[in-house]
Amino acid sequence: MASKEDPVYQIFSFQDCKSSPDPIFELPAQCVTPTPAPIVIDNGSFQTRAGWAAPGAEFDSPRMLFRSVAARSRGAARSETQIGNDIPNLEPLRWLLKSQFDRNVVVNFEIQELIFDYVFTHLGISSEGSVAHPIVLTEAPCNPLHCRQMMSELLFECYRVPYVSYGVDSLYSFYHNNAQRNLQPPHTGIVLSSGYHCSHILPVINGRLDAVNCKRVNVAGSQAASYLQRLLQLKYPGHLAAITLSRVEELLHEHSYTAVDYHEELEKWRSPEFYDREVHRMQLPFSGKVPGGCVSVEERQERRAQQLRRLQEINARRREEKLLQDQERLDRLMAELLEDGLLDQFHKSLVELNMDSAEELQSYISKLQLAVEQGRQKLLHSDGAEGRTEVSELEQPMDEGDGVALMDPDFPEDTLPEKPANVVQPVFNMAEYHQLFVGTERLRCPEILFQPSPTGEDQMGLMETLQYVLARYTQEQQEALVSNVFLTGGNMQYPGMKERVERELLAMRPFQSHFKVTMASRPAVDAWYGARDWALEHPPAGEGGAAEGWISRQDYEEKGGEYLSEHCASNVFIPMKIVKPVPARPTEPSVTTLTPTGASATVTVVTSALTPSCLTAAADVSMVTS
Repeated sequence: MASKEDPVYQIFSFQDCKSSPDPIFELPAQCVTPTPAPIVIDNGSFQTRAGWAAPGAEFDSPRMLFRSVAARSRGAARSETQIGNDIPNLEPLRWLLKSQFDRNVVVNFEIQELIFDYVFTHLGISSEGSVAHPIVLTEAPCNPLHCRQMMSELLFECYRVPYVSYGVDSLYSFYHNNAQRNLQPPHTGIVLSSGYHCSHILPVINGRLDAVNCKRVNVAGSQAASYLQRLLQLKYPGHLAAITLSRVEELLHEHSYTAVDYHEELEKWRSPEFYDREVHRMQLPFSGKVPGGCVSVEERQERRAQQLRRLQEINARRREEKLLQDQERLDRLMAELLEDGLLDQFHKSLVELNMDSAEELQSYISKLQLAVEQGRQKLLHSDGAEGRTEVSELEQPMDEGDGVALMDPDFPEDTLPEKPANVVQPVFNMAEYHQLFVGTERLRCPEILFQPSPTGEDQMGLMETLQYVLARYTQEQQEALVSNVFLTGGNMQYPGMKERVERELLAMRPFQSHFKVTMASRPAVDAWYGARDWALEHPPAGEGGAAEGWISRQDYEEKGGEYLSEHCASNVFIPMKIVKPVPARPTEPSVTTLTPTGASATVTVVTSALTPSCLTAAADVSMVTS
């Protein structure tokens, strides 16, 4: 007869990884001669990755990976700021952390300058006043011109770099993986990118980004982490301080997954066997030293016996004191009763005792004599007798209420009865109390990428937005786009993400239509590898100036900081006409001049009467030849 096997529980411990400071590397000689090698910086909102774009096996991976945060207290000096991996544990300094990003756009350029200092210093660049290496920098899709202008100003004016190239991180990853798959350019496809602050849908047609139809969804990794933290804190209110954001992010990265069919997966979790098999018990750190937790049964019985002996001694002292008080009261009453001729004093004593007659006094004396005798008997047998002393009505003042009269001044000896030794005491499992049972939360938090409503976001999910974007194209273009659906970004690393996107596309696309979904080989870092490959294939110095995709210092000075040199992985540059208003001048009289032919001409200067549509010119000059 087969015995029922106990369920196998999965108990995990939090890693609580602490970062170690980045070393300061020496500047490699091959990165300086014959020409300075470009520095590739993937400026992500969650993590920054930096390295060299130089040939060689030692430059095949980024040299620096650190969180894009800075800890700087108010009024602290610049040298006291901690950047990235210099912060071993983020939680104690969580309230001090600052980022250069607002969602996925750089707005705090003071923090951005500190991060650039950190990158250049640790890469071994020690030149004074300038960085003589070209910079390849990632930016957000459809980055605002003002943000690019401030970034170019920081790089060209503060660091005096010779060249800068801007590109979209997800497009770098797209072209890097297409090259690995040996797809010939120009590439056409649609990129689904999900990072830390937001997600993007980027259609690429014939090798260029279609910026008009790009869409952003304000749900990504940070929203999933906040949602999971709220769920666990509501579930375990006794462990609010232990459920930190760093541990929640570890839960997301290591223990969460995307359900292919969300409702069907939730139905599976209703089964107790499935729950016991799939739930992840996360062990929180705790101290095993519990008061009384390691005391044996004999020691507990000994302590209990000592407590009982102390209580018996206290009760014996109280009986002696009570007996003396009763004896004194009895002697005084007997003396007053035996005295003759003192009727006034006798009646005064009766009033003090709240009595009406001598018979009541006699009854009171009899009860008092009985109480004294009982007290003497208890003192004689106090060494071995155990019993409960009757509460005497005479012990309480006569003017107190009934509630006070019910209180026994003698602490009874048998208040704490001795339990038999064979009774099994329940054992408190301290380790199990400090466990977090992470069940349906493993799939509920990644699901907000497809259904943002549980977090309070009033917007479409990622696949619904994809359907909206595809509807803006013709059928032929839709077929070309869905033939190369590419998933990238750190928030796309959940197990089952590719299968879920395929299932959603199958329900979305027409019957018997074809599509192909591809996941990036390294979704979190492929953007850096793609930018490095692009920098190696497109050196900055070309014939007659900067090559395609690079912005030289001359371009910056002539075309402005918002200028962008487009390439296959960049945004689309849409120049914005910055209208400069013409200062108002007082009306001037017409000036008559002579033309070279001798004819007179009247010049009319239009000043304050300009309409907004005419502000593109400095002035309108009307020449009337007579």
